[in-house]
Amino acid sequence: MIEHNQYEQLRLTEAPVSKKPRRKRKTPKVSAAVLVICVAASSLFGFAGGAAANMMQSHKESPVLTAAEIDDLYNIVNLAAATGNSYVTIADTSAAIKQTVVEISTETVVTNSRMRQYITGGAGSGVIITADGYIVTNNHVIENASSITVTLPNGQKYPAVLKGTDSQTDLALIKIDAKNLTPAVFGDSSKLVVGELDIAVGNPLGELGGTVTSGIISALDREITIDGQSMSLLQTDASISPGNSGGGLFNINGQLIGIVNAKSSGSNIEGIGFAIPINTAKPIINDLMEYGYVRGRVDIGLTMVDIPSVQVAMWYRLNQLGVYITKSVYPELQNGDRITSVDGKAITYLDSFNATIKSYKVGDTVKITVDRNGRAITVPITLNEQRK
Repeated sequence: MIEHNQYEQLRLTEAPVSKKPRRKRKTPKVSAAVLVICVAASSLFGFAGGAAANMMQSHKESPVLTAAEIDDLYNIVNLAAATGNSYVTIADTSAAIKQTVVEISTETVVTNSRMRQYITGGAGSGVIITADGYIVTNNHVIENASSITVTLPNGQKYPAVLKGTDSQTDLALIKIDAKNLTPAVFGDSSKLVVGELDIAVGNPLGELGGTVTSGIISALDREITIDGQSMSLLQTDASISPGNSGGGLFNINGQLIGIVNAKSSGSNIEGIGFAIPINTAKPIINDLMEYGYVRGRVDIGLTMVDIPSVQVAMWYRLNQLGVYITKSVYPELQNGDRITSVDGKAITYLDSFNATIKSYKVGDTVKITVDRNGRAITVPITLNEQRK
């Protein structure tokens, strides 16, 4: 599994990533061991993975919603209704929604083990949400990028400015200096049903911008864990490949119902992709647009690494599994400390740590207990608001 938050670079350069021990859960979840984020792949190493071929041969038509029926965050028109038909096909919808999805390319400065710097390139997708150039994408698409370039469906290229990111929901907002763009219509992901037709538009492999694939909603509220973050996502069998990250998942009426962010990968796996529900994304987008960050998010002040297996522990020359601190703003907590509990609640993996911290709010004080060379140390810390 390739991870996409602040631990990604450390893991890619310092340790192999192995499977986390499977644990029983009360509700069905997708194993993080087979989940691969559609990350912006390096131009040095090329793009990995392949598309899951599942284009449907025939589709039942669905009625078009009128503009008056749309609860649209940005008060924009229903693109699908522009056809003037009582019913639309996937071809009708695709022609409209393709204008709302862009290609994103990034450059990132990387320092190798010999302290030499070089630039790697990555690619992903984004969805236009305002006519004046605001674009939503995935956090992992633009994370640590030194430059971001957006290519519109007509081929025009623009430099982009990062407006805000949220690693918890894997969303980011960027802005280009452009006018009269075609923004997407926001749908209502709470009204989706399993089996409903969907359409994905993105930039697979980082070089096939404007690619349209179709499928159905395979599951709602699929709970999966990525990089220690538990996420409730839409599951689709529309073909999703590296480079699709940040692209749009639409319903037959041309309404944006999700932001594509992940797929499952393996020799025996096909047609399993995931998207952030648009109802989850809306408030995040609003905060990023207005404040540049998501209000009320807790800043723990720690950078951590998950050691989930003996193999990874041996690589780091550690004799115990668990969550280790690699950087701390608190002098009482040090690099190499292993977190054992939070307010008495045992911590075994990064996802259990994050799940526990989610129950607290800004201003709360929590007691972090760590193991340092066999000695238990408890440090009370006050949670600040995350502003980046």
